[in-house]
Amino acid sequence: MAISKKLLNPGERLVISTRQHPKALFGPILALVVLLAVGVVVQVRLDGDGAQGVLRLIVWVLVLLGVLWFTVRPFLVWLTTVHAFTDRRLITRKGIITRTGHDIPLARVSDISIEINLTDRLFGCGSLLIADASTFGQVRLNDIPHVETTQRQLNELLHQLHSGPATRRDEGV
Repeated sequence: MAISKKLLNPGERLVISTRQHPKALFGPILALVVLLAVGVVVQVRLDGDGAQGVLRLIVWVLVLLGVLWFTVRPFLVWLTTVHAFTDRRLITRKGIITRTGHDIPLARVSDISIEINLTDRLFGCGSLLIADASTFGQVRLNDIPHVETTQRQLNELLHQLHSGPATRRDEGV
């Protein structure tokens, strides 16, 4: 998934563009299954007559609201969240109605570390922890696919950025 080209400055090159691993959607999928199971159990247990019919309708309305809040909303947040690294900065954008974003120049990044728990290992993802010289201190990007490869690519970008023209002059000598 590529980030919009209009977010890039002239001459800026997109290196990595990603969103969270689909593993982040397992909770919302589980919520969907549980909510639908509750609705079906109530549907089967209660007759459609009188007060029980009204109760059934109320339960299905609550199930629908629960599905919207616990399943559809997290899916839309996942779908609209993107993390991108260019040769100059880290770009994050997220939000359904109100879009928020955060940019960190690579020159301010002081450390890139990863965190991979047991579940992350099974799915080939992990958390990327980016320390910078700002007041925020550290940015955590959760469930990044192929997090070790991403970390290596970012370390290479930082090396190129910090080695700069001085190293290139030394290589030519």
